Amino acid sequence: MTELARFSINQMTVKQLSMPELVDACRESGVVNVGLWREPVQSYGLEATAKLVRDAGLTVTTLCRGGFFTAIDPRERAEALADNRRAIDEAAALGTDTLVLVSGGLPAGSKDLHGARERIADALAELGPYAEEHGVRLAIEPLHPMYASDRCVVSTLAQALDLAERFPAQQVGVTVDTYHIWWDDTAPAQIARAGASGRIHTFQLADWTTPLPEGVLTGRGQIGDGAIDMREWQRYVEDAGYTGAIEVELFNDGLWARDGREVLAETAARFVEHTL
Repeated sequence: MTELARFSINQMTVKQLSMPELVDACRESGVVNVGLWREPVQSYGLEATAKLVRDAGLTVTTLCRGGFFTAIDPRERAEALADNRRAIDEAAALGTDTLVLVSGGLPAGSKDLHGARERIADALAELGPYAEEHGVRLAIEPLHPMYASDRCVVSTLAQALDLAERFPAQQVGVTVDTYHIWWDDTAPAQIARAGASGRIHTFQLADWTTPLPEGVLTGRGQIGDGAIDMREWQRYVEDAGYTGAIEVELFNDGLWARDGREVLAETAARFVEHTL
């Protein structure tokens, strides 16, 4: 269906589906794009996954996730860099040009946000050229500030771009995710800034619904159920020159408890309703 040509279902939205089930559900729903996660890919097998999606005619829009660069211990930092090189290799094998980065929180006992962000830059300096050699772009995803201590010290698009702009755009750009930036009245200008330098590497949708669940990680609402105007944010990224896939990535216990095929079909319908 042409109305779903830009829609991409992120695997986490329907994580209850096995890899073959996900591919079958995409076929049934007319979905041609999928964003994959490393853990289920590794579980099913990298080569097997690549063949499965290729044979089904699916385009892999992103692989998630790399990152977690903020460790201070030299051994831990070396392990993180090695793991990110593997993630780049996996992205290339799957045929996607975008590896999404969740940069990492504060190390245990640390209160040094500036130092943590600089260690991200150090890691990008090592990984950027390796990614480019493999045809993969690194997409820094700013996460909502509530995740700054334990998951991602990059909380705004401005912070993400300040890091990305130290490197060539074909190496490092950003992820624009409505869930994480909708509250920030400077974000539209930062989207324009990112677009001007060709750094919007992926665009993701999720809605903001309250109350947030305990732990907050699984609070991403089905699009249309919350406070975010999806068309407004789509307009910002398209005015900035973005023409790529639009990925719906939801972490939601209620959705995960339902039939995954039903959730995929519902999500595709919501995409049409709230973006076209």
